[in-house]
Amino acid sequence: MAITANPAMRKVSLRNVASHKIRLALTVLSVVLGTAFVTGSFVFTDTLGRTFHGLFADVAKGVDVQVSGADSAGSGVPVADVAKISAVPGVRAIDPQFESQVVLLAANGKPVKGGGAPSIGRSYSPPDELIGDPYRFVAGSPPAKQGEIALNKGAIKLGNLAVGAHTKVLVPTRGTVDVTISGIYDTKADTGGYVEALFTRPQALALFTDGKHVGAVNVAGSGLSQEQLRDRISAAVPGLTYKTGKQVTDQAQADVTTALKFVNYFLLAFGAIALLVGTFIIYNTFSMIVAQRLRELALLRAIGASRRQVSRSVLLEAGIVGLTGSIIGIVGGVGLAYGLRALLNSFDVGLPGGALQLQPRTIVVALAVGIIVTMFSAYTPARRAAKIPPVAAMREEFASTGSSLRVRTAIGAAFGALGAVAMVAGALAKAGGGAASLVGLGTLLLIIAVLLAAPALSRPIIGAVGAPVAVGFGSVGRLARTNAVRNPRRTAATAFALTLGLMLVTAIAVFGSSAKRSINALVDNGVTADYILTGPDAIGVPVGAGVAAGKVPGVATAVALHPIPVRIGGEEAEGTGVDGAITSVVPYTLMRGEGTLSGHNVLASEKFAAQRHLSVGSTVAMATPDQRTVTATVAGIYADNQLLGSWLGSGALYREVAPSSNLTDIVVLVKAQHGADLAALRTNLEKATDQFLVVQVQDRDQFKGQQATQINSLLAVLYGLLALAIVIAVLGIINTLALSVVERRRELGMLRAIGAFRSQVRRTIYLESMLIAVFGAVVGVALGLTFGALFVRTLRDQGLDHISVPVTQSVVMLVLAAVVGVLAALWPATRAARTRPLEAIADL
Repeated sequence: MAITANPAMRKVSLRNVASHKIRLALTVLSVVLGTAFVTGSFVFTDTLGRTFHGLFADVAKGVDVQVSGADSAGSGVPVADVAKISAVPGVRAIDPQFESQVVLLAANGKPVKGGGAPSIGRSYSPPDELIGDPYRFVAGSPPAKQGEIALNKGAIKLGNLAVGAHTKVLVPTRGTVDVTISGIYDTKADTGGYVEALFTRPQALALFTDGKHVGAVNVAGSGLSQEQLRDRISAAVPGLTYKTGKQVTDQAQADVTTALKFVNYFLLAFGAIALLVGTFIIYNTFSMIVAQRLRELALLRAIGASRRQVSRSVLLEAGIVGLTGSIIGIVGGVGLAYGLRALLNSFDVGLPGGALQLQPRTIVVALAVGIIVTMFSAYTPARRAAKIPPVAAMREEFASTGSSLRVRTAIGAAFGALGAVAMVAGALAKAGGGAASLVGLGTLLLIIAVLLAAPALSRPIIGAVGAPVAVGFGSVGRLARTNAVRNPRRTAATAFALTLGLMLVTAIAVFGSSAKRSINALVDNGVTADYILTGPDAIGVPVGAGVAAGKVPGVATAVALHPIPVRIGGEEAEGTGVDGAITSVVPYTLMRGEGTLSGHNVLASEKFAAQRHLSVGSTVAMATPDQRTVTATVAGIYADNQLLGSWLGSGALYREVAPSSNLTDIVVLVKAQHGADLAALRTNLEKATDQFLVVQVQDRDQFKGQQATQINSLLAVLYGLLALAIVIAVLGIINTLALSVVERRRELGMLRAIGAFRSQVRRTIYLESMLIAVFGAVVGVALGLTFGALFVRTLRDQGLDHISVPVTQSVVMLVLAAVVGVLAALWPATRAARTRPLEAIADL
């Protein structure tokens, strides 16, 4: 059924749309911004998904079965089993795989940085032994002897290298290796930051494995289906992991899809925020449009138009706005996706190239979202317009009357009370997901409460905020304050968009400030080391760096911390391996037993011991990644310590449990000898660890600064995405003021007629806009501080045990809101000042 079946009413709707081009543009723009973000999110992730799926489509080309270790964190497939696999009937060929993360040194002597793309070293398989397509060499030749490597084109470009060049490769578990580039090859996986170094098989075996295992074995069969060959191999060589080639490909593509889903949900969440903010603007716009057209709509009713026809005419206008905004938003979304990819690649994130993907689903969703949101926003004003009695609407004073706010405010107060109870319950509850859910529910209820009670709140808040304005600007200030609260419903709807945006910004600011303060407190109170050695997150500190640091003159002790990957009772229970005197760099409180770490003796935290009913002398069976069982004895129990984790083991236990090909240090904590020259010690530490390429020597302040930088980078992304909601909120203020100027044309003309200067009219609009913006900011910042602080409290068991309120940032946001209010009023104020007095007064 059409929105309006009457051709005459359809003409009226189309004429109204066409005759108010500025109003149309402002309303359409709010739809455009929201739908563009939704479209851009889908286009961006669809493009990445299609490209990655294409890359991984050949990940197991020619492979019928892939055999890997029983545990993905283990050493891999025993070398003895490789021959057994080869001897299984139906196996035509095998291709053992060896690989590890590496760091390539560029021509300038610095590590090649590929952003988020991996940097891998693996074994080269000659064409007669390779299962799948051979490597496509574009220059030079494959590695033929120890010390030679071949690199992909992207790595050559990133490192400014060439065939014949000499450089180094860092293997985290083996140290640096001198290499010569023998050749350059092309690969589909060659993204902006991807590095793949091919070694000869014997050198790869020595560098990337313990010599007793291979990473995996690719198998090609003959005369059997993939499933039949898999089952035959698993029966002949049990105890490993077996996947068909199709399963390997499907798993790789599923992993990509899962990873991209998070990105998509993340981006769509901000698109939803933009649409929500836009909804209030569109609702406000249509409410004002209907109010300004009451006489016109009443006249239509008087000459025979039915209530349904009037409401449908308004909805038709909304449909046209929604459709127009959605179409433009789709185009803008494609541009947004392109810009986002270019921006990320400019930071060497290493995203793959490929044509942008605009799926039919994206177009349908964008159109549906844009049109439905706009129609929904216009529904209430349309119903209100249809219910207006024609004779009443023709009276001048009708537009200024409004229904009581008592019922709405009472309902808002009820929601506010429920929200406060939920938030307090969440804050007092045991930390975890349940507490966070209660705080989230309470926040949602408070947002609804503010939405309902905002008209009533606007009068006292704007009255208080506007008091200095009234004093400072005299009659102009008093008039601006009066105008700001003349229509509290409109003021509340205009300000709520800004309230929502600043609430999220403030909550994120509280989270970031609390995270930084918690980290600072943790380091200040828990670490007594003079220097901290760190490495990239994906690699950690390469093996040997801690030993080298310990030999530097002036070092009292260098304590290396390692991750111990084990399972206890079938559940992951990673511990911390310690080499060195841990109490000298991370003091802890021993509650019971002895603190000596040696052999299979371990120390358990109080929480870990309580969860597993352990006491001093208890034995614990630990399953290693290589399917062995190690029995450890609890020698002592210490007070919970976030730096040390759930339990501690010796360095010897760590090396016994962890596969030698996966050894790494989390950090190395260095304590100087008493009276040592710390500046000279730092220089010597940097020289001693220079051979490990990626090791950073930091004092405690620098370490805290590095953590703060990482938090700030995350916050910058969130702020950038939330900026869209703020932009839409500003557009809402502009839109409201512009329409308000039209609505108050006679009033402004009267002011001009009795002697008001243009500058005074402009100043009145500036101050009115500023007060509305500050009202929205005050409520938004208050909500954000409350939600942020209580949400952080629910994460106290995750290390966020210090709540920090960013007072300076909150004040800055309030000041910026005032500035934004003035800027938003520039154009409407100029229009208001240009009102011709006689024409406006005569305009009936």
